Amino acid sequence: EAYAEVCRIVRRLGPALGVVGLLNVQLALVDGEVSVIEVNPRASRTVPFASKATGVNLVDAAVRLAAGARLHELELPEERRPELVSVKAAVLPFARFPGADPVLGPEMRSTGEVMASAADLPTAFAKAERAAGRPLPTSGTAFLSVREADKQGVVSVGHALAALGFRLLATDGTAGVLGGAGLEVTTVAKGDAVVDAIRARRCDLVINTPQGSGARRDGALIRQTALAVRVPCITTLSGARLAVDAIANATAEIARSLQERIEHETRAA
Repeated sequence: EAYAEVCRIVRRLGPALGVVGLLNVQLALVDGEVSVIEVNPRASRTVPFASKATGVNLVDAAVRLAAGARLHELELPEERRPELVSVKAAVLPFARFPGADPVLGPEMRSTGEVMASAADLPTAFAKAERAAGRPLPTSGTAFLSVREADKQGVVSVGHALAALGFRLLATDGTAGVLGGAGLEVTTVAKGDAVVDAIRARRCDLVINTPQGSGARRDGALIRQTALAVRVPCITTLSGARLAVDAIANATAEIARSLQERIEHETRAA
């Protein structure tokens, strides 16, 4: 239903704005409701990603339309939803700036992007993270420290990690919630103890969601240390869920070029 609503909205916006060529539409899906954030009559970094994901050369089509061709003359393929799942992951420059806090905000910080395609989301996400220089661990110790609003949500992440054989390490508050949910977890004090554990590579995965000013200072040091020793550090609960799903369910694939994947998908359609 959300997909159909997005298509309906975009099909109305293009003609209403009189745009010929590429249109960059940003939308948000919250509680089942689709909202338009902004619309720009321009190309974006999403264009090559969408072209590769669908097998349709959007740049060629847009240029021909802008030069006067009619839409029916382009002989574009019928609209279809790709069978493959494609993931675009940002490449972030935090490692080049010692002391930078690798937490995301509204401003654009990426210096590049990678793309990965696979038959399912866990495999595509794992491939994208690996290509971006953040390979997800498949075993070891996971450190968890989340803000108050994420305390209950982190329980399912803890259960999933424990089921995968990870040892759990957490600060007092998070450890209390995990322990109360029946999970075996080792408590570590905030501050130097956490940093020392990460620096000594006793942690293979760090999940830390930032909160208030005092905790932000502690959290920033944790994230900076993880960055320095190249331990994957996840700063949102949704990202943690997706990462755990990828660790659990990513599968090995036969290496194929993008062209081979698209050709196979086109023949199947």
